[in-house]
Amino acid sequence: MTRVIITAIGSAGDVHPLLGIGAALAARGHEIVFCTHPPFAEAARRQGFTFVPIGTAEEYAAAMANPALWHPRTSFRTLWAVIAPTLRPHFDTLAALTDDDTVLVGTLWAFSARLMQELYRVPFVSVQVSPSTLLSAHAPPTHPRLTIPRGLPLAVKVALMRLIERYALDKVCGPALNALRGELGLAPAKRIFGQWLHSTDGVLCLFPEWFAQPQPDWPAPYRASGFPLFNDTSAQAIDAGLDAFLDSGERPVVFTAGSTLVDHAKYEAAVRAAPLERGLRGILLTPDAPSAEASTPQADAQFALLKRRYVPLQALLPRCRALVHHGGIGTAALAYEAGIPQVVTPFAHDQFDNAQRVAASGCGVRLDDPLQPRALARALGHVLGNPSIALQCVRMQDRLAASPDGCEAAARYIEGFMPGGVREQYVTHQPVSKLLPALANSGQRA
Repeated sequence: MTRVIITAIGSAGDVHPLLGIGAALAARGHEIVFCTHPPFAEAARRQGFTFVPIGTAEEYAAAMANPALWHPRTSFRTLWAVIAPTLRPHFDTLAALTDDDTVLVGTLWAFSARLMQELYRVPFVSVQVSPSTLLSAHAPPTHPRLTIPRGLPLAVKVALMRLIERYALDKVCGPALNALRGELGLAPAKRIFGQWLHSTDGVLCLFPEWFAQPQPDWPAPYRASGFPLFNDTSAQAIDAGLDAFLDSGERPVVFTAGSTLVDHAKYEAAVRAAPLERGLRGILLTPDAPSAEASTPQADAQFALLKRRYVPLQALLPRCRALVHHGGIGTAALAYEAGIPQVVTPFAHDQFDNAQRVAASGCGVRLDDPLQPRALARALGHVLGNPSIALQCVRMQDRLAASPDGCEAAARYIEGFMPGGVREQYVTHQPVSKLLPALANSGQRA
């Protein structure tokens, strides 16, 4: 039995996919140690994982409630200010947990796991939850402030990408990271996001190639596993009011801003004020909603707009007409699985890039002004009344249904890095000889 230490840093959209992958690995007989923020402790333990906290619950709550985390001008610097102090404690924790039969798995911000690989040669699979941080000059990601026009000559795009890396990314992360590297006897790192953070063993991309076409400058070796369609429903109580609402009329539209910090009262006002088509019903997922236990089925069935704090989308969306959401890639994936159109309303981070990809797939539209009621109504009317979008949603739903399970595919890929594991070969833009990096001295620490 191999120990797999998974580090998942970020919001629910970053953590939940790794819970699903961890569950698939556990079902295959491996020990899972799950390192993430304290609010996800119950979810990790519910899967039977050993839970190791990163930071405190108070620090995480304060970070998520900080408006600067959700503003395009300040989000990156604000997030790094939260992560930087955890680098050394998390590194020390990983060093204490790692033995000769350990594989590390980590999301974008798992810098400490990357340091473990670099210093001790522990096998490490770095995970890309969404494609926006692959920083390809061939296909630059969509960003509210720093989008590089795709029509520029490649040499110009490469030069602009290097400038962004040097002056917008390395400038923020470099000092704290390189101070720790100095303590560990490592040389300073450059091109931190464009190159260094990606594992030299393997990069796991948690999305299908039709969602993000592979590019020549993606890190190698990589594997696109497909969407890890995991939505934790094991702790969800029966909601009789919700069932009564769903059974009482036409299928509703679901509205959610996810875990993004927005003015939820203003968001709800925009949804209620939108001149939607007659008879259209909605479900608004918002932290301002009363508990499901406080509602009655009879009263809920009479509402045109039902409010709930949380409903597992994997169970809800197949019973709905469309989804209006913030652009989290996990949320978008569940809409694809349900075969329903999407209106994507990005607020921050990778949401703009995800929104653009949903629109490019033909399954929805991107709306950058979600709090404007008329714009919201027009966008929703468009996706509900467009036969080509409806047809494309069914096509994508069929395509996902015919694809291998994303969690299982990811688990198999990770198993290839275990001692004695068989490394699967996948087509990338690198020669086959580079797809099989040696695991020499696997897990042997200095």
